[in-house]
Amino acid sequence: MDTSTAAPDRALPTKEASTAGEATQVLARFAATLTYDQIPPRVREYCKDLLLDTLACAVAGHQGEETRQLAALASALARSNESSIIGGDRLSLAGATLLNGYLVTAVTMCDIHRSTLTHITPEVIPPALAIAERDSLSGRDLLVAIATGCETTTRIGIGLDYPAFRARGWHGPGVIGPFGAAAAVGRLLGFDPETMAAAFGLAGSQAAGTFAAWGTPTVKFHQCRGAFSGLMAALLAQQKFLATRQFLTAADGGLYHTYANGGRPDVVTENLGDRWELEQIALRLWPSASTIQGVITAMFDLVDGHRVGPDRIRRLRVSMSKNAFDLHGGFARYKAKFDALLSTHYAVAVILHDRELSLAQFEPARYDDPVLRRFAAEQVEVRPDPALTSVQALVEAETVDGSTIAVQCDHPRGSPENPLSRAQIEGKFLTYAKARLPASGAEEVIRTVSRLEELGSTRTLMDLLRARA
Repeated sequence: MDTSTAAPDRALPTKEASTAGEATQVLARFAATLTYDQIPPRVREYCKDLLLDTLACAVAGHQGEETRQLAALASALARSNESSIIGGDRLSLAGATLLNGYLVTAVTMCDIHRSTLTHITPEVIPPALAIAERDSLSGRDLLVAIATGCETTTRIGIGLDYPAFRARGWHGPGVIGPFGAAAAVGRLLGFDPETMAAAFGLAGSQAAGTFAAWGTPTVKFHQCRGAFSGLMAALLAQQKFLATRQFLTAADGGLYHTYANGGRPDVVTENLGDRWELEQIALRLWPSASTIQGVITAMFDLVDGHRVGPDRIRRLRVSMSKNAFDLHGGFARYKAKFDALLSTHYAVAVILHDRELSLAQFEPARYDDPVLRRFAAEQVEVRPDPALTSVQALVEAETVDGSTIAVQCDHPRGSPENPLSRAQIEGKFLTYAKARLPASGAEEVIRTVSRLEELGSTRTLMDLLRARA
């Protein structure tokens, strides 16, 4: 499939057309007709950033506590081996989609679309890689699919009226992720707008996942299940299976009426193809929950900018938004790795002691250190502050001489307002790839992603990403 050339009648919908039609069908037309040339250069480059960051998270994900259990499930789904595991071997198309989706989120350092608290790449990129590898599609095809899937997911997400959606207990990745996965796969398969709309109907019929899973690894399963659901939706739509083509706005059971309060379908299509919502996807330089990345940024600003260590600090006070506190303020006495990854107390304690935050800080040898456990429980105070919103954070360090050093973060590293550089993302990939890939292969992955448009077949990239013997 050559996505760089398209007939004149396959242009992006105009602003007037976008606001006139039913949201599902307008978005389906956008997803089915998007071409490489219609994606602004800056958006293409950001899609490469998203892809490389996803690969970094996936190779790191082999260190996840539950990865072996998901691998067993993925292996049991089918016995074929046509699809590559990032940093692994091969599994079936279904198994690879499921396991790669979990690997991306396994160690809690993948992307986040903050306005919907939804991880996007674990749902969109694994099925796109699997289909592009299976059909030997080009890097340009893959790039267009990534843009299509990420924009579809984030657009549907902003239409939800997130506070109403969240008040019902829903968790975004398993609800809106299947749409983005279906869009990416459908674009690679060359769907027309009607088939794409049907794929959205089939994706919506599998939308699920709630915050009842919070505090357990099941919350991460929502992402890979969303990837798998979107893959199934697209493959079934390819067979012309009948489905509603107005799933988003259907009065009886549609996404916006059932999962929210009618939603805001107008914003789904507003300036579609002109303003790119996927640019609001934030990345994470460090493992730990996305909502405490502001705290982590402030802590690094404190230890790097003021050159303080545990010998100078009597107490740390951390102020967060109420939502962040509700999610991450209750892990002063964390149990094991998963709790530590969610714990504000542990993150600030270990940054102060180690001046570093990588997966090495989340191994038992480190988080079980009695000095760290005691410091996190007794010398770190975490509290909500109504003046702070979203991921804003204030860290106040009370020193042994009685002075106080205060550092506030409004925009964490990796946010759209404070983005990571390509070099930082490459460093993240190399840090975790060395355990799974030969050094020469990891460097070649970086070069391949940076020149993705020149890649003749995605199989070449996936060959580079399989684990060394």
